[in-house]
Amino acid sequence: MKAYIYIENDLFISANSFGAKGTFYGEMVFNTSLSGYQEIISDPSYAGQFIVFSMPEIGIVGTNDDDNESKEIHASGIFIRELSKTYSNFRAKKDLAQFLKENNKIGICDIDTRFLVKMIRDNGNLNAVVSTEISSKEKLKELLKASAKIDEVNWVAKVSTKTPYEHKQGAWNHQTKSYEKAKSSNKCLAVLDYGVKTNILNELVQVGFAVKVFPHDTKAQELIKLYDKGEIHGVFLSNGPGEPKSLKNEIKEIKKLIDKKIPMLGICLGHQLLSNAFGYETYKMKFGQHGANHPVLNQENKKIEITAQNHNYNVPEELCEVAIITHRNLFGDNVEGVRYKNYPIISVQHHPESSSGPHESKYIFKEFMSLL
Repeated sequence: MKAYIYIENDLFISANSFGAKGTFYGEMVFNTSLSGYQEIISDPSYAGQFIVFSMPEIGIVGTNDDDNESKEIHASGIFIRELSKTYSNFRAKKDLAQFLKENNKIGICDIDTRFLVKMIRDNGNLNAVVSTEISSKEKLKELLKASAKIDEVNWVAKVSTKTPYEHKQGAWNHQTKSYEKAKSSNKCLAVLDYGVKTNILNELVQVGFAVKVFPHDTKAQELIKLYDKGEIHGVFLSNGPGEPKSLKNEIKEIKKLIDKKIPMLGICLGHQLLSNAFGYETYKMKFGQHGANHPVLNQENKKIEITAQNHNYNVPEELCEVAIITHRNLFGDNVEGVRYKNYPIISVQHHPESSSGPHESKYIFKEFMSLL
C-alpha cells in the first residue's frame, strides 16, 4: 500500500508500506547496525521514534518468538530500502511484515534510506508523520504541527512495567540454542524499569543476580527498606526512551538512593539520570548515536571496545568533578562511562548486553557484581 510521508523540514514524499495501516507520528533516527533488526525494533528505548535502517536489505531472517526486547513494539515504525519478501532461518516463525502488523506498527520500504540518513546527519533528528490514509501534504503538515514532540511525552511511563515481577531467564546459549535458567543467588538486584531490554535482564541473571523488576515510579523509600532488611543488595537503573531531564520525579527518587549510598549500576538512560541526579544536566546531541559498531576507549586498560549504542542524549564533561571518567566514545570523544568518586555507583552510556551487537563490554555486569 502507498504511504505518504511529511517531514518537518517540509519534505513530502511517498513510498510503499507494509505492516499496519493508519497514521503514525515520530522522531526520525538512523541506525547503522548490519544485523539484529528484531532486537532493535523491539527495544523500548525507540518509543516515539521512526527507525531508519542504513542496512539496505531488512527482513532476511524473519522474526522469532525469543529475540524480542519487550512484549510489544514501542517504536512508531521503520524505514528500510528493500524488504525481503522471503526469509530463511531455523528459528524464524513469521516475516517482518506480519511482525509489524501484529504490533500495529508501520514499515516503509522502496525508499532511498541513504538520502534519509544523510538528511538526518545534516539536519539532526526530524519529526515526521506517515500515513496510508492521508495523501494531502497540507493536511499532514497540519497534523504534524499539532502532534506532541518526543520530549513532551513521558514515554518511560508508557513502556515501564505496571507491577513488580521476577526475571529468571539467563543469557542465550549458542550450543544448546536456548536461554539458560537462573542459578541460586545470594545477591538480589532491584531493577528500576524505565524501558529495560530483556537481554539486559538476562545478562544480570547470567552473572548471578536474583533479579526483581520494579515500575519506574517506585519510591526510593520502598527500595531503601528492602535494602536495610537485606532483601536487595543494589539497584539497577535501566535504559529507556525520551528526554532524561523531564523525568523529574525519577531523578528526585534517585537522589535519595544516592544519599543512602546504595550500590547502583546505570545503563543508557539510567546513566543519564544519575548524572542529572548528581546535578550535572544532560544535553541533546544533534542526531544521537544508534548502531552496533561504535568504538569506545576503556580509559583504565586502554583497550578499545566495539559497542552497541542507542541514545540521543549525553552527560556533560563537568561530570568529572564528581566521577572518574572510565570510558570515552571515539566517534565524538564524549563521556561514555563513569565511576562516582565517593559512591558505589558506576554507569555507562553504551549497551554491554550485546543485543544486538558485539560482546566486548559484557564484563561491566561482572564488574558490578564484584562491586557488591
